[in-house]
Amino acid sequence: MSDAELAVAAAEAGAGIVCAHYGVPVERFAKSATDFATTADLASEQAILEVLRAARPGDAILGEEGGRTGPDGASRTWLVDPLCGTLNFAAQTPLIAVNVALRDGGVVTAAAAADPIADEVFWADTDGAWLRSGGADTRLVPSSVTALVDVNLDAVHPDPGRFRPAALLGHPDFRRRYGGRVLSTTLALVWVAAGRRAAYVTDGTFVDNVHFAAGIAICRAAGCVVTDLRGAEVDSDGGSGLVVAADEETHARVLALCVNSVEGIGKQQV
Repeated sequence: MSDAELAVAAAEAGAGIVCAHYGVPVERFAKSATDFATTADLASEQAILEVLRAARPGDAILGEEGGRTGPDGASRTWLVDPLCGTLNFAAQTPLIAVNVALRDGGVVTAAAAADPIADEVFWADTDGAWLRSGGADTRLVPSSVTALVDVNLDAVHPDPGRFRPAALLGHPDFRRRYGGRVLSTTLALVWVAAGRRAAYVTDGTFVDNVHFAAGIAICRAAGCVVTDLRGAEVDSDGGSGLVVAADEETHARVLALCVNSVEGIGKQQV
């Protein structure tokens, strides 16, 4: 089994667990004042780890819930997000994802993002990116035709002068050209690769980020334009956000609007 097929199998194992728990009572485990995990998160991660350990016992695994496990010094690390969109899941909002990615050295070489509710798996290897649905694989083709841009409202940098997602959504030029959406899960990221979204924007850091590694890899493999909020390489300075767009023109427009939103906030001293 190839690494990409293993990523798909692991994501599907987690998605099966999540789907089985969806809509039924689950126990919550507080992680912070505003964040929690559930029984489904833990069970999904365990199912994913069992698949990965059985097939690649020499690899390390970094899971959102369990942290890093596996051999010390392993050059290959699997990045596992067993349930992205836990708040959506708990509120029975069917917008969730299960993400699995393999970092080999400094490069993600295989990735899968499963949608448990729609029964779809977005996946990528070094040759391209595909959507698996109904047992068939269809190559992902980015497109900006929807003119929909998803924006992550969970701001990581609260200091003035940094990216403000709400300011971007309310910017007059943004509203004239794009429809804003807030999906609250990285499922929106792979939707850019699939042509269901024109772009995706968030702040944050992305080195070994289990939430975003699979989605970023899938978007790159599909041919999306992927940069930070300055148009530079993602995480070239330790965390300047993420802009993923279906094409160069959309990327340039959205990136400029992000910059304008930040400048406007600075002038208003908000």
